[in-house]
Amino acid sequence: MTWWSGDDADDDEPYAEYDESAVRVRPNPKGSRPRTKQRPEHEDAVVGRVLGVDRGRYTVLIDEDRPTEHQAVASRARELRRQPIVTGDRVDLVGDTSGAPGTLARIVRIGERTTLLRRSADDTDEVERVIVANADQMLIVVAAANPEPRIRLVDRYLVAAFDAGIEPLLCVTKTDVADPAPFLANFAGLERLTVFTSSPAHVPLDELNACLIGHTTVAVGHSGVGKSTLVNALVPDAHRAIGHVNEVTGRGRHTSSSTVSLRVRSDAGTGWIIDTPGVRSFGLGHVDPANILRGFPDLDRVAQECPRGCTHLPDAPDCAIAEAVERGELGPSGAARLDSLQRLLLALAG
Repeated sequence: MTWWSGDDADDDEPYAEYDESAVRVRPNPKGSRPRTKQRPEHEDAVVGRVLGVDRGRYTVLIDEDRPTEHQAVASRARELRRQPIVTGDRVDLVGDTSGAPGTLARIVRIGERTTLLRRSADDTDEVERVIVANADQMLIVVAAANPEPRIRLVDRYLVAAFDAGIEPLLCVTKTDVADPAPFLANFAGLERLTVFTSSPAHVPLDELNACLIGHTTVAVGHSGVGKSTLVNALVPDAHRAIGHVNEVTGRGRHTSSSTVSLRVRSDAGTGWIIDTPGVRSFGLGHVDPANILRGFPDLDRVAQECPRGCTHLPDAPDCAIAEAVERGELGPSGAARLDSLQRLLLALAG
């Protein structure tokens, strides 16, 4: 065995591989700056309104109602990647907000939302899909015929509107094809529902404009009901695509593929209407079943007389709504209204 002496400098070399001071420290590949959760304040950010979303790019209106009003295209900041940004959002932008061709701003903050209209894929899906933000009215568009009006789909819209704190409006189109009275009779007990009727010979533009000015209104409806036609009449330069109804299936073809916010103008001022793609279903999986009754204000008033904990289902004892229907106090549509309520309650109960 060989012994090494510490007195000889050359003899110290075999110990070098055990000397911690001689170990080469690799630099931190991520940098030496400590990590922090502190984000920039972006005090120079400008405020804008999101008009539309297309494949990760956002069309934003800046300096709204000012002489310098213009549109810019923006992307989202990395810190917002988990937060949905939708049409109607008020956002803060930084970067190049000039709107010049080829420029791209960056959305760094989402403003506080007053309302959120949401839906789910179906009633069992609890994952919500945000449709629009900050709308205070919902214009429900249905056709008197071709395609046939769907009462239960309108009920779903009403539930979603009342759940979000949005006031509903109802417009029945194609009244030249069929009498809308039998359909409208189903909603005769709703005091908070403003109703319009429309036909090619008479589109109630003045009446609708009066309701839209000063508001942000989201237009919803089944494919083929004439929603985009109505929007084009309200906003002549909208140029929203118009489809047709299949004569065999009676179904409309999806034409509007994106949600777009459009300005409505009149002598009384301006408003915004948000056109959404036509749908054939509207899931309410995100809605608390306890709030479903709010979508049936006529039945909700009667439900105040129900015993505590009443489920309002067919087997519920002493349900005041069922008793009122039996006595005929809710009119000829009372039974259908109760049936629609019970179907929704059962669907959301899983």
